[in-house]
Amino acid sequence: MKILVIEDEVKTVQLIRQGLEEHQWEVDIAYDGQMGFQLANRYSYSLIISDIILPGINGLELCQKLRAAHISSPILLLTALGTLDDKIAGLDSGADDYLVKPFEFRELMARVRALTRRNTGLIQTENVLKIADLELNPDTKTVIRGGKEITLTAKEFGLLEYFLRNQGRVISKAELAEKIWDVTFDTGTNVIEVYVNFLRKKIDKDFNPKLLHTQIGMGYVMKIIS
Repeated sequence: MKILVIEDEVKTVQLIRQGLEEHQWEVDIAYDGQMGFQLANRYSYSLIISDIILPGINGLELCQKLRAAHISSPILLLTALGTLDDKIAGLDSGADDYLVKPFEFRELMARVRALTRRNTGLIQTENVLKIADLELNPDTKTVIRGGKEITLTAKEFGLLEYFLRNQGRVISKAELAEKIWDVTFDTGTNVIEVYVNFLRKKIDKDFNPKLLHTQIGMGYVMKIIS
């Protein structure tokens, strides 16, 4: 089960992350609202914990954007602003609960347990990676694009999962060799190009937009080019 924490105070991030991981939660961190929104669009979370005062998009605006994007993960807002009007504004923005700083970690955990108990269905049980109409489920080992299930070999699946977990980042052949094949890259072999081409034919050939792109001389990147 995974929680997204959106917070720009390093000490608060460290406290929350350490405590949640000790309770066997997997934790992703974003230090600003925009990155938090991107992660929430990319992955499914059992819970989103967000400060209200954030660089870029503030927590209230972020809640509104998440709900407008039909992201239904429970949202717990953290803030130093504790008046009734502040709480109402937070709940009206789409948040499910509100916790005033400073707080004891056991109070945070009580809120986490309550919110995740309410959150049933796919968001709680599945960690789906997605871009455009392509979805990969690491738990069930399935890949779907445009509503059609795509059959991949184990190596193709691992390659696609790595690209999806690193969307928008150019990944070199050396990195793919190390992470997917667990070997040092050999410039004399074209095995990586071959597998990338196999994967591209399955996930891109009959679909639009194209998602897997070659950056000449640098590697490959998975992204939507508008």
